[in-house]
Amino acid sequence: MKVLDIHQVLQRLQEIETLLGQDEIFLDKERYRMLVQEHAHLSEIKEAWQRLESLEKRRSDNEVLLERETDPEFLAIVREELKALESETIAAKHSLDQLLIPPDPKDHRSIILEIRAGTGGAEAALFVADCVRMYQLYAAKKGWKWEVLSETYSDLGGFKDYVVAISGHNVYRLMQYEAGTHRVQRIPKTETQGRIHTSAVTVAVLLEPDEQEKIVLDPKDLKIDTYRSSGAGGQHVNVTDSAVRITHLPTGITASCQEERSQHKNKEKAMRHLMTVLAEEKRKKEEQERGALRAAQIGTGDRSERIRTYNFPQNRVTDHRIHLTLHKLDSIMSGDLDALTEALVQHFRHKV
Repeated sequence: MKVLDIHQVLQRLQEIETLLGQDEIFLDKERYRMLVQEHAHLSEIKEAWQRLESLEKRRSDNEVLLERETDPEFLAIVREELKALESETIAAKHSLDQLLIPPDPKDHRSIILEIRAGTGGAEAALFVADCVRMYQLYAAKKGWKWEVLSETYSDLGGFKDYVVAISGHNVYRLMQYEAGTHRVQRIPKTETQGRIHTSAVTVAVLLEPDEQEKIVLDPKDLKIDTYRSSGAGGQHVNVTDSAVRITHLPTGITASCQEERSQHKNKEKAMRHLMTVLAEEKRKKEEQERGALRAAQIGTGDRSERIRTYNFPQNRVTDHRIHLTLHKLDSIMSGDLDALTEALVQHFRHKV
């Protein structure tokens, strides 16, 4: 990182603070909103830079003490502090590097995450449940809102599919590159001879449409069915026909929801999911027509692309797009996804 980059950030921060202090800025609401967002981001960079400077100064001071002091006990304390400072400095540099990656206007947009069982039968359905837990724990660590839209249980446990809406700070920024095929290698609980099986799930990350992207649907193009909600193992959890399935007749795309007791609320959630899928299809079509879709859809969410392998016997996870292998699968499955998501953001944002 160049010092000049930081100086430019600090200079721009001063410019924005001057602009925000002018009365006329409030007359242009959109410009005011964009300046406030930019100010918040640049302020984060300033704080991270100041923390890094402070850590490096403390480290420099301790290195001077090592040269001057002779007391063995005191020197041992200084060396221990230097070791801790080195670890903190590495973490601070990493945080600053992440903040210096240019933001995207879509970073904080809400998403709908779809996870579906692929090849592997019952084992794939169980891995869907594991992925749901992994992403739910990650969302909790990030302070994101998690709202289940639909889930279909598998007879032998897990989910055939699971759909959830996620919103919060940097949701799309960190989650967009999770889209694709996730492969798992492990010994199933039902395996008696200790053989490793390979199965897969597919993940789609759909950007929820904003006001400019919302699609107006003709009611004549919609087929709405109601049915009885059911839980795991086919047990009924609701004796009324509150579950809703909406089919968009021109495309055949369907969305359903049975999470709420109210048929009206289920219809709202199903419609929200349907609108998001249709908006995503429209967005992809427009990008293809403009020739803006990147070659081979690298990192864009193509579910046919195998993006990651989770190897449980070796406690290993590998992201094939950036050739990153981590031997801490247990930590990843417990929601510690930053090592993957941040590396992906850094890789793909630098390619743009």
